[in-house]
Amino acid sequence: MTLAIDPSETSADPSRASADPSRTPVEASPAPPLSDLVARDAREFGVYARTGGWAFGLMVARSVRPGGQGAAETPKVSAKEFAELAGCSPERVLRHYKAWDRAADDGLVPHFEELAPGQEVELPDADVWLTYYVSRSGATSARGTAIAEAAEAAGIRPTKALEVAENPTALRAAIIADPSTARAARAALLERVKEDPELQTELARDVVRTDDLKKAVADESRSADRIGYVRRIAESGQIRTPAGQTLDAPADLRQEAERHLSLIDELDEGEDAGEWASEAYDTLKGLVVQAVEADPELRVQERRTKFYSSLQKATKAFEELTFDDAQDFYEDDMVRRLEELQQAISGCLTALRGTRGTR
Repeated sequence: MTLAIDPSETSADPSRASADPSRTPVEASPAPPLSDLVARDAREFGVYARTGGWAFGLMVARSVRPGGQGAAETPKVSAKEFAELAGCSPERVLRHYKAWDRAADDGLVPHFEELAPGQEVELPDADVWLTYYVSRSGATSARGTAIAEAAEAAGIRPTKALEVAENPTALRAAIIADPSTARAARAALLERVKEDPELQTELARDVVRTDDLKKAVADESRSADRIGYVRRIAESGQIRTPAGQTLDAPADLRQEAERHLSLIDELDEGEDAGEWASEAYDTLKGLVVQAVEADPELRVQERRTKFYSSLQKATKAFEELTFDDAQDFYEDDMVRRLEELQQAISGCLTALRGTRGTR
């Protein structure tokens, strides 16, 4: 702070003189009026609000000549010298330089050769800057280009997508706080996961490690299976009996399936279809059983199919038993169980032969 002695202070106004006659009153140089400081800040703020990074790009474009200084009449400095004066890295200066160069090639701003230190030019809108500026994270890869292309394909300005990509913390906060943003993020992840096997694995791992998500997935899977059951009947016109037979569905049963499916398909997006799916599934399963029981021939065929299915399972289970090393684990209970099984099989054979004799 600069200090100045003003002898008129004590003579003009004795009441303000120092109580100590040996001291000379001093006063700091008057600070600029507050209004001037505010006006300067407002002007600088307005420039950046209108132009964003273009304001800084212009500073570099009119003052920097990579590799050395320019002509004496328009002195420019190297990116390194400019960075030292600015207190930042030369790489940051060069990123602004390259952004301006790309924009100049597109005719949005003047080329470097047309600019001199201190020169002012009309700048593009702030939203356009990120189309040309590549941050450090995007400078080493095609990330920025890929984001811009995806934004254009979606019909939005690339700058918006690039701004989001450059601030993942803000994106995370928006997803956590806002349901609509979370839904948009979910839809984007589902689209992304189709082409990203690594992301598929990571998401699946996250789900199975989170109890609430694992339960929700199980519930949704069960609901989807039940809706699929109803849809197959409605669209194919066929039913599958409890014993596993595939038959043409009666007309009234198929109509009932179509009615339930229509109700499910008309649910609003995001509305829980679980209860509707359970009701439709239980209703149709009951109707299938009734259809089988109402037809004597079909009822017999169903029981025959069920019997053969059980017999096949029992045969397979018995065939899997091995006795090569039975001496190592022999127990009396094993013999007892096999004897009981033998008696049961003998009973079945007797019953079947007796039935054949009465036919």
